[in-house]
Amino acid sequence: MSITPERKAELIQKFAAKAGDTGSPEVQVAILTERITNLTEHFKGHKKDNHSRRGLLKLVSQRRRLLDYLKKKDEGRYKTLIEKLGLRR
Repeated sequence: MSITPERKAELIQKFAAKAGDTGSPEVQVAILTERITNLTEHFKGHKKDNHSRRGLLKLVSQRRRLLDYLKKKDEGRYKTLIEKLGLRR
């Protein structure tokens, strides 16, 4: 259900603007998207796990806030990020 350190390092390397960049909105959104995907798969087998569902909703709203921030600051970076991640908006 959680993200492995190897997968997290892979995401950081893929979305980082420069070496050692772990705090940029792109990296944070990519990690949150991976965690959201893992939780969504978890709910296919555990429909009544409402405690984890609350965590999922928190992750989704945090990702939404980061995406809104990025769109406000630099719309080009926002568009490339959602295209890379395959998000709807």
